[in-house]
Amino acid sequence: MYDASNPGVTLEQTDIKIAANKVQVYYGETHAIKDVNIDIQEKTVTAFIGPSGCGKSTFLRCLNRMNDTIDICRVEGDIHLDGEDIYDKRVDPVQLRAKVGMVFQKPNPFPKSIYDNVAYGPRIHGLARNKGELDEIVEKALRRGAIWDEVKDRLDAPGTGLSGGQQQRLCIARAIATEPEVLLMDEPCSALDPIATAQVEELIDDLRARYSVVIVTHSMQQAARVSQKTAFFHLGNLVEYDDTANIFTNPRDERTESYITGRIG
Repeated sequence: MYDASNPGVTLEQTDIKIAANKVQVYYGETHAIKDVNIDIQEKTVTAFIGPSGCGKSTFLRCLNRMNDTIDICRVEGDIHLDGEDIYDKRVDPVQLRAKVGMVFQKPNPFPKSIYDNVAYGPRIHGLARNKGELDEIVEKALRRGAIWDEVKDRLDAPGTGLSGGQQQRLCIARAIATEPEVLLMDEPCSALDPIATAQVEELIDDLRARYSVVIVTHSMQQAARVSQKTAFFHLGNLVEYDDTANIFTNPRDERTESYITGRIG
């Protein structure tokens, strides 16, 4: 597959997890995303950066059809997950979201116990045949979410009683309990203090061994710390997409350089 961000370079088909081609998004008459082409690689952290309102979160929500929930939103173009068109009428958005999990800006645990927060997805998708299997899934997800040791003795306690950072790691555990292949994160640290942020960033680095992670962040420092690939959005356009090191040290587009150096933002 051709990599539009790097002319002359061909990526192995097996390296591509999500391929987006000529994606347009409209909110009513407003053209929010304009002709975006991007290949997101397998088991890589990809950061979307850009000024507020540039379209990065809107595009992120295209990747698991969250924009379907907005009446005035219309998505055009092609987005393929492992070669399958996710906007095909035969694709069930609920099943898609089990494969493409999402963690939101503000921690949003359900008003249920810690255990039931994590067990919710596996229950509705029928991933466990009995209580023993469900227990195993919950423990594994909480371990992968780097919160098991903090909550293992109080799984019946409400998830809303945890600290902000713990709630966000619980939400990450909840998202990965259905064994997704892709994890989308929409500014997952913006409501957290620096210590909790560092814990989540460390967790993101661990998660890329198993998942393709796409993170929207308003923090360029965070993008530089956690991602291997970075996409810069501006006014609904994907301006530049490259290895993170190149974006921050040797950007090709002057708009990217202006944003990185603080002249626009």
